[in-house]
Amino acid sequence: MGSFIGKTIILGLVLLFGVFLGMQQANNGMLQMKGYHDPQLKGAFSIQMNEEEEREASILGTAVTEKDLAEKQKQLEEIESFNAFSKAGKALSDGMTHAARSLYDWVNGK
Repeated sequence: MGSFIGKTIILGLVLLFGVFLGMQQANNGMLQMKGYHDPQLKGAFSIQMNEEEEREASILGTAVTEKDLAEKQKQLEEIESFNAFSKAGKALSDGMTHAARSLYDWVNGK
């Protein structure tokens, strides 16, 4: 049994090492495919402070500010969409709470 567990752990470590090696090779291949080093291509997401001391994020090249996020949050709060699963879940949980409370009161009454 111990031999099997040892072999399994060693096999798992070898496979994990292979995954890490493959990820490194894929990264090197992507850099070689690009063909040059471009400092503008930092990543998919970056955050900086602008002149008015506000945070400004860049997501896939699209600038997003705190004001944009606040406006979107207001817009989402104004849209009161109906979610049937949410309503059904709330009704089910309220029913279960009421049933459990009634059972508890009935047991305590006896």
